Amino acid sequence: MHLLSAFGLDHEQCGIISLVGGGGKTTTMFALAGALKALGRRVLITTTTNIFMPQENQYDDIILSDAPDSTLFTDIMPGTLTCLAGTVMEGKNKLKSVDPAFLDQLHEDAIFDAVIVEADGARRMPIKAPAVYEPVIPSATSLIIGCIGLDALGMPVNSEHVHRPQLFCAATGAELNEEISAVHIVKLIDSPEGLFKGAPSDCKKVVLLNKADTDDSREQARLISIMIAKRSPGVGVSIASMAEGIVYDYRHAGVR
Repeated sequence: MHLLSAFGLDHEQCGIISLVGGGGKTTTMFALAGALKALGRRVLITTTTNIFMPQENQYDDIILSDAPDSTLFTDIMPGTLTCLAGTVMEGKNKLKSVDPAFLDQLHEDAIFDAVIVEADGARRMPIKAPAVYEPVIPSATSLIIGCIGLDALGMPVNSEHVHRPQLFCAATGAELNEEISAVHIVKLIDSPEGLFKGAPSDCKKVVLLNKADTDDSREQARLISIMIAKRSPGVGVSIASMAEGIVYDYRHAGVR
C-alpha cells in the first residue's frame, strides 16, 4: 500500500502535518518527507519541540536559527527536503524548537508544499499522555498524526514503558503497573487529554499504529482499528511498520 495514500497525502498541496504521541514520530517524519520529495514536492521538516540532529543524507539543506525569517527560504526547488530548527543545544546532539507561529506564516506564504512538524516528545517511548504544555501544534495544521507503538501492548504502565504514566492513567482509567490493553489505547485516542490534545478543531486526525512487525501485532492493530471506528469514527487509522516503510492496512475517517 502506498505510504502517502494511507494518510491522504497523495495530492499536490499537503499543508502542515503535525506528529504527536510516541512510537516513531521521527522515523515517520522522514519516511513521509522522503516519499513526498520523490514526487517532486518542496518539503520542510521541522520541530516545535527538541529533536536529534538529522544525518546529512536525510536532507538537502539545513537552516538552524533561533529567529528564522522568510528571507532564509529563497529558490526552494521542487523535489528537495529542507530541515529547519533552532540552534544546537549545548552539550547535546539535539536541535531546539521553532516557534509554531512562524510555521503558520511559512504555510501562508506557500514556500513549501508540505511542512512536517514533530510537535511532541516522548523520550523514545512507545506511548504517552501529554503534559499541560504539550503538544505544541501549529494552528494551521491540516493533518495531525498520532503515533502509538504497538510494542506498548501488554507492557506495564510505568516510567520504563510510558512517558508520563500518571497522566496516561488519568486519560485512560488505567492503574499504575497494569498491563496496557487495546481498550487503554482506544481511550487514550478518545480522551480530550489524550493523544490528540490541543488539535485544531478542523484538522484531519489519523492514528498511526506503528511497529506492526508481527502477525500478532497486526491482528491486534486491526482489532483496535475496529474499536476506533465505533468509538471515534472521525479518526482515521494506519497500521504500519514505519522503520520498514510498509503500510499494512488503513482506514480513512468515517469509513467503517
